[in-house]
Amino acid sequence: MNGSDNGCARSRSAPTSPATAPIILQHHKFTQQPEDPDLSLSAPFPITKESYTRKAIRDLTGQTFVKQRLPLFLSLFRRNNADDPVSHESFVSSGADKMARFLAVNAVMFGLFWLAGAGIWYWGVWVFAMATWLPLVTRIRNIAEHACTSTGEDPFSHARTTHANPIERLLIAPYWVNYHAEHHLFMYLPCYRLPESHRLLIEKGLIERMEVRPGYLDVMRLATSSQRA
Repeated sequence: MNGSDNGCARSRSAPTSPATAPIILQHHKFTQQPEDPDLSLSAPFPITKESYTRKAIRDLTGQTFVKQRLPLFLSLFRRNNADDPVSHESFVSSGADKMARFLAVNAVMFGLFWLAGAGIWYWGVWVFAMATWLPLVTRIRNIAEHACTSTGEDPFSHARTTHANPIERLLIAPYWVNYHAEHHLFMYLPCYRLPESHRLLIEKGLIERMEVRPGYLDVMRLATSSQRA
């Protein structure tokens, strides 16, 4: 799984664009089913520890960032074709318009850093973290959301909720994104109400139908439990 945010996470944190909204809605309607456009992202799991290590190294060395952003940058120089298929290889929204906005916002940010006499911090903190730490964290988060969950008919089991300690909430799961099963059950519920929905599901005795893990380390052990052939 490569990524910066999947469509599901985008729908929770920001307004959706006309281009991505149908994909997100289809993902929510057919989660972990053959019609799910994101099924290919979770289907390979579990993988081996060696495979995950290679992916993590690509994330932390900026290779994932370049793989995702370079095609979007090149799209600025080619004519748009409405018939081009939408790729789910990357969690980054595709399209020249998205890349143009990305570059414009970052140009403004660099200008503000430069005027404040801290231009080096733009590159050393913002860009460096975006190109290294962010892909790794997003990979872990997306693995936790759907990898190794059920593909059966029960919608309560198609996504995972992962309990997060304070460090995990700070570094991996801000804005209650670890309550992903609840997000799928109540798509339009504000993120700050997800912990309450989790508590109510426990009270109603429905939590037993859900995939809940005690922490991200536990999820990663499960997701990397495959043995080399």
